[in-house]
Amino acid sequence: MVSKKYKLILALTGLIQTASFAQNTTMSSTDANWVYDSSKISTKMMAQHNEFINYQTPYPPKPRSMWELGFAGGHGIVIGDRTAFTKEAKTGEAQPMYNGGVAGGITIRKAVSHTFSIRGGYWGSYMSIPHYQHFGNGTPQDPPRSEQTSVINQTHMLSLELVTSLNPASPYRGNPKTNLYFFGGYSAMATHLIDGNPDANKGHLLVTQPDNPLNTKNGSFLTFGDFTAPDNSRFGDKNKEWKAYHAVSTGGGFAFKLSDKINLAIEERLTIPMTGVDNLDGKIGGPGNKANDFLAYSLARLNINMGNSATHVQPLWWINPNNYIYNEVATPRHMKLPPVVLPDADGDGITDQFDLEPNTPAGCAVDSHGVTKDTDGDGVPDCKDKEVLTPQSCFPVDADGIGHCPCPNDSCFKGMQMPTACGVSSLPSVTFKSGSATLSTSAKSILNGVAQQLNASPNCNVRVIGYGASDKRAQQLSWDHVNAVIKYLSEQQGVSESRFIFTYGMDGDANTVDLQPTTETGPNTVPAPHPQYQKKS
Repeated sequence: MVSKKYKLILALTGLIQTASFAQNTTMSSTDANWVYDSSKISTKMMAQHNEFINYQTPYPPKPRSMWELGFAGGHGIVIGDRTAFTKEAKTGEAQPMYNGGVAGGITIRKAVSHTFSIRGGYWGSYMSIPHYQHFGNGTPQDPPRSEQTSVINQTHMLSLELVTSLNPASPYRGNPKTNLYFFGGYSAMATHLIDGNPDANKGHLLVTQPDNPLNTKNGSFLTFGDFTAPDNSRFGDKNKEWKAYHAVSTGGGFAFKLSDKINLAIEERLTIPMTGVDNLDGKIGGPGNKANDFLAYSLARLNINMGNSATHVQPLWWINPNNYIYNEVATPRHMKLPPVVLPDADGDGITDQFDLEPNTPAGCAVDSHGVTKDTDGDGVPDCKDKEVLTPQSCFPVDADGIGHCPCPNDSCFKGMQMPTACGVSSLPSVTFKSGSATLSTSAKSILNGVAQQLNASPNCNVRVIGYGASDKRAQQLSWDHVNAVIKYLSEQQGVSESRFIFTYGMDGDANTVDLQPTTETGPNTVPAPHPQYQKKS
């Protein structure tokens, strides 16, 4: 009987351990919001809460958590020195001798931390151990008889236990849906044995039947009525005496959460008297054959969380303590983040991360890549070039960007901007977001500066150059970019449309529009090449 009971316990433990990893993998920020909610912090912990909020400590305080009220019911047995079978008195046939009855209890549990909690409770059981027999003592008042009966074990207990939850914390999921736990503690138990036959308390003697022939060692028999047991203690007599024991309680269970208020559990608990009691099953073993009896309860539990959710969190064994850390990493609310600084060592407006020319001379205009503009490609940047558009036939140039070929007339500079005719030497580029034809705030700011230069130099026209020639969509987007720039400068800044030269579909950076000052004239508008792909600016 004992070995089968242990096998059942081990199998149940294995099943619980296998199932315990079914978890709630969602992680909501509400699981960690209590660290900022003072209504969930006790007065005792308020000082730490204030220090945490004011960045004086990195550790949030422990919140107020709910109590758990539990109700348990199930089957109880006495594990002692009764054999698994006994011989039936009249037929001599072996009869099963399994005992058992009802067991139950009520508990109250409070978290100490996310792993440990304290549980107190009351437990009771009413268990029947069968196959005992009455024998008279041969007197006229008590004639010989052979009546089948049972020993009834009635037990009441008060317990205080430390419960250890094995799976509240995990770095891989949010709050657990299941809880595998083990417990151990102290129980004060009171037990008494009575005869299952109502007439037993009339002085009849109750002894066990002989053991199964396979076990030839007959033990001593516990006596009832006015008789005294071999250990000189009295049980189940007509005065219904009780005996108290100090005991150790231990066991484990598996709980499944139905909601934030209710969970169901199965639990196995053992209660073992500290003094080695050998008479809980009605039989005291003979010399060399004693067994320390104990109680085993297999229970189903209904647990209810008690407390106001506005001022208390769930019991801490249902909360993953890592929630605050992972929520803070994913969406920072408390940590101090330094301001974002994008270094620009040369001050050209292009951050060092994207600047292809990190040492641009001060005051020189650059393109969207931070490279100093050199319109004629003579190697002298426009900001230092005294001849911004030197014909290639006049290369090489001197340090001032002036070529070395005399030109008989102005035909040498046909189509080129002459710095003496236009007071604007260079203009900045405008950058669009990839795939967009809408001017950003920074782009509009740049164009406002361009408009000021053009209004101050009425002899200057502007070639607006868009890039993108790889396919129809790219060509249309290039047209959209140029159109957006001209439209903004003419409609918003008052620059005459006649001063623009509409140029698109060139090879280059598809997100950039270059503006080149010139004295040339040209078309200020052209039809959209592929209007089916046109974007709104």
